Amino acid sequence: MVNDNWIASWQHARNHEGVTRGMQALLALACVLALGWRAGWQDELMPVVLGVMACAFTETDDAWRGRLKTLLLALACFGLMMTAVWLTLPWPALLAAVLALSAFTLTMLGALGERYRALAFGSLVLFIYSALSAESHRAQALELAPYLLGGAVWYGLVSLLWAAAWPKPTVRYRLSQLYALLGEYLRLKARLLEPVQGVDRQRRRLELALHNGRVVDALNAAKESLFSRIAGGEPPPWLSEAMHQYLAAQDIHERTSSSHESYTLLADAFARSDALYRCQLVLSVLGEQALKFAQAIRERTPPRHEGQTARAIEDMQAAIAYLETAAASRPAARPLQALHALGDNLTGLAKVFASALRGGAAPDLSLVDHQVHSLGEAWARIRTQLTLNSALMRHALRLSLVLLLAFGVMQATQDPHGYWIVLTVVFASQPQYAATLSRVGQRALGTVVGLMVGWVLIRLFPGPLLQAVCMVLAGALFIGKRMSDIRVATGAMTTLVLLSFHQMGMSQGVIPARLLDTAIGSVIAGLGAWLILPNWQARHWPRLAAQTLRAQAGYLQAILEQYQAGKQDHLAYRKARRNAHNAEAALSNAYAAMRKEPEGKRLDMTASARFLVLTHMLQNYLSALGAHRGELEAGALDEASRQAAQALQQGLEGLARQLESGQLEAAAAGVTPATPAEADIEMPARGPVGSLLQAQLQLASGLLPQLERQAPRLCRAR
Repeated sequence: MVNDNWIASWQHARNHEGVTRGMQALLALACVLALGWRAGWQDELMPVVLGVMACAFTETDDAWRGRLKTLLLALACFGLMMTAVWLTLPWPALLAAVLALSAFTLTMLGALGERYRALAFGSLVLFIYSALSAESHRAQALELAPYLLGGAVWYGLVSLLWAAAWPKPTVRYRLSQLYALLGEYLRLKARLLEPVQGVDRQRRRLELALHNGRVVDALNAAKESLFSRIAGGEPPPWLSEAMHQYLAAQDIHERTSSSHESYTLLADAFARSDALYRCQLVLSVLGEQALKFAQAIRERTPPRHEGQTARAIEDMQAAIAYLETAAASRPAARPLQALHALGDNLTGLAKVFASALRGGAAPDLSLVDHQVHSLGEAWARIRTQLTLNSALMRHALRLSLVLLLAFGVMQATQDPHGYWIVLTVVFASQPQYAATLSRVGQRALGTVVGLMVGWVLIRLFPGPLLQAVCMVLAGALFIGKRMSDIRVATGAMTTLVLLSFHQMGMSQGVIPARLLDTAIGSVIAGLGAWLILPNWQARHWPRLAAQTLRAQAGYLQAILEQYQAGKQDHLAYRKARRNAHNAEAALSNAYAAMRKEPEGKRLDMTASARFLVLTHMLQNYLSALGAHRGELEAGALDEASRQAAQALQQGLEGLARQLESGQLEAAAAGVTPATPAEADIEMPARGPVGSLLQAQLQLASGLLPQLERQAPRLCRAR
């Protein structure tokens, strides 16, 4: 039994992205340790380890071809960084200027994508590591450069070979994370169907909208992981299966996001029936199914499609059929029509789940390529960010200035370990104020814990070889945890630093110096995020809100084309759907970040929450149209529906333009405060509706006046 538990734990861990990176680092650092001790290079071990760390920072989830490209670019950047350090080291003012210029230039490379963000960060860290090594070993400064670069080359080769030998684990991890988040999304959506009076559905809708941002981020991460492994020709069977699971997750997300009526109205209409409870049960069962599927993907076990889902659907359909039979003598009321559509959607959702569990080829395996393919395209992306309205530009300028300040403090105090101040600034500074403060707190706590652990290890293992082994384990833990747990990663790195200084006989005064320098760097980073070109979310919310409305208008257009030409899961439709979800997720993520900012720097949070809920509801109504697009014959788009859709699109585009221009601000004073209850969300008067298309367009159009009333409150901070 114990052995089975150990095997299950190993199967659970080996596909984890952090475990994979940690194992790579363990292999690379263990080889460095063995070679260093065999050759008697104990004094040179630290520069090699720093080179390994810097290269690890440039690593992203990629196939071996992408990692080879990244490695070559990283080595070129590393060479430039080290050359700049060696040339300017005798002149601190010039070195500081080069550091600031490098920080700005490298940060702006982040406009090109995740690969270049990681490359820029690793290059900036190596710049500081190079200066740190040169300051610590002035007599052998030039001699240490090959060790730094050699460590980077060695880790790059290990990472490259690892990616070529084991391309599957990270893909499995991303897909399992995606289905786990979908399972939670289904659970949160099921709570909205509870037919109970007095339920705070506004709060539940807001919670659902915020979690939707996490689901969309997981969809994007899985997509990039898959795309990086698609080469020319027919994909291998495991990749085709993974693609099928990803595309099924997209359909599951669209169907789960769908809404067919106000849930308050449905709860009132069916308060004496168990039909909504049956629908809620189906969603809950499918949520559990998604969690089990995530576990099966992670542990590489066959997925199971249990009969409980089929029984729940049968009971749901029977309850709906009973209500329809009872109302057969009367015209179908709108709530009953919406309930019928809800039942059909949940049945279709279960079929998509069954398809994902069975596996098989998807009709269209193409994905959107966001990679940069030419210098002209790269410059065009960077040029669009060269404005103070850009969060990336503001972050680049802020980082450059706080690094100059940190370098000045280091020079003024003549601190022999002053580069730790600069490193703390680099690791703690983030584009968002809330993220910077979170990093500051995590780094401070990790530093304290790491120093305590390092002190204990030195006392427990006085032998240099055992301490070196602990250094290797700490380095592997740092690289494995750096993306998921900053506190543990910082603690591991601090332990490694303390042990390395003890190995070199330079541990005297390291603990108080590390604490003090971390505190100084944290204060500088926090003050920079507060005072230097602060990136308050209130600046971006009107623009993000406009992008959301415009993307939803594009999604509606793509849906109408499907109703006109027939259902086709081609790339153009999936791209429009993903753009709408990405924009809505960006808005919800910005709202979550704004809640952590100082109260005086926010927008009206009640109005912001209401606007976010309304845009999420609009997305839900459009998603229902997308989910049912295969139920009508091609060309079923009638003139009335076309005109209603065109009016909605024009209204969304017009409101987006007003938000971007700020023309709504003058009307802000006349807007009545928003109230948080969903019952206050006004729905348009509806008579009998002939089709689901017309019904969903009515629901979506009914939200436009409310969006227009909330919009002025987004154009000014309180």
